Amino acid sequence: MAAAGPEGGEGEELFLLSAVEAGNGGVGGAPAAAEDSWRLNFEGLRPPEAHQERPPTGALHHCLGVLAQRPEDVVAEYYQQQVEMLEGFNEMDTLTDRGFLPGMSKEEREKVARSETLAIRLSNIANMVLFAAKVYASVRSGSLAIIASTLDSLLDLLSGFILWFTAFSMQTPNPYRYPIGKKRMQPLGILVFASVMATLGLQIILESIRSLVSEGDEFSLTGEQEKWLVDIMLSVTLVKLALVMYCRSFTNEIVKAYAQDHFFDVITNVIGLVAALLANYIEGWIDPLGAIILAIYTIRTWSMTVLENVHSLVGQSASPEYLQKLTYLCWNHHKAVRHIDTVRAYTFGSHYFVEVDIVLPSDMPLQEAHDIGEALQEKLERLPEIERAFVHLDYEFTHRPEHAMSHEK
Repeated sequence: MAAAGPEGGEGEELFLLSAVEAGNGGVGGAPAAAEDSWRLNFEGLRPPEAHQERPPTGALHHCLGVLAQRPEDVVAEYYQQQVEMLEGFNEMDTLTDRGFLPGMSKEEREKVARSETLAIRLSNIANMVLFAAKVYASVRSGSLAIIASTLDSLLDLLSGFILWFTAFSMQTPNPYRYPIGKKRMQPLGILVFASVMATLGLQIILESIRSLVSEGDEFSLTGEQEKWLVDIMLSVTLVKLALVMYCRSFTNEIVKAYAQDHFFDVITNVIGLVAALLANYIEGWIDPLGAIILAIYTIRTWSMTVLENVHSLVGQSASPEYLQKLTYLCWNHHKAVRHIDTVRAYTFGSHYFVEVDIVLPSDMPLQEAHDIGEALQEKLERLPEIERAFVHLDYEFTHRPEHAMSHEK
């Protein structure tokens, strides 16, 4: 269950005792009750106090990476990983004992949900108003850099619509037409949207290159145009900055995505305004150059988003740490579990599908075996990251793994 420790660290052997010894009251483990002696128990396992604090990571340390790590930092990082693993096991113990994970009350959840809905609505309204203002600034100035910044605002506006539409679609399930749900709607919508935006970004780049190679195009702003441009872009930037600070106070992933979009818009607004002013006062080629920089930045940002969503669509495996938690939960589920053959978790949209194969006694009645498997399935599906769990029951583990033929193709 535990990972191997770093070389040279003293006390790893004491900390990494086997789960069975700990569960049975071995060295470092609390004595378990007789009826629970079959369960894994890490309650008494804790690393030495000196290693529990996370090592400081300054800017130089972060940049140099492994080369800047001292041996004591490696040991401290290792123990920190072990502490996080034990915290995950404690969470699984809570689910096993109580049948649910502790959280906020219904009233608290409703209050947070109302606040999150307000943040999303404010972001959408602000995106629409500020997009209209930037369209006006683009028309008045004719700046390619401002037009590219306006394109980024269009990204924010349409991405907000996609998030709203997909969230609405996922909340209206149809078990007959979509028996496994609509969790892939959101990443699929983002992929389609990103493809359209990449095309628009390339069009901005091509127009900017044409403006650079053309000798007849000169960029200049009148005093009134400059005043309108500066006032609009500064106002938009300040509003976006306020929305960044507001949305970052939430833990909801969608609201945090809005905060990231607002932050990107602040960057593109500043770059667009600076490029337009420099082009007006110094050289006209700075404006199309700023537009190219903004278009490349926008394409790169959405390319990273596309890669993240592709991983969620193709069924990428969960992290080893998460699989470790699921294995621990399955073993502690029931004393009749003799062996855990397989534990898989892979992405299905924004959540996981889980497949578990457990071995029960061969002479166990079907009714009892079914109840054990169904209870484990329900327990797994109570985890917030899991969309659906499949539990397979077996009586031995020496056969070929299930679905092995599909991996040989």
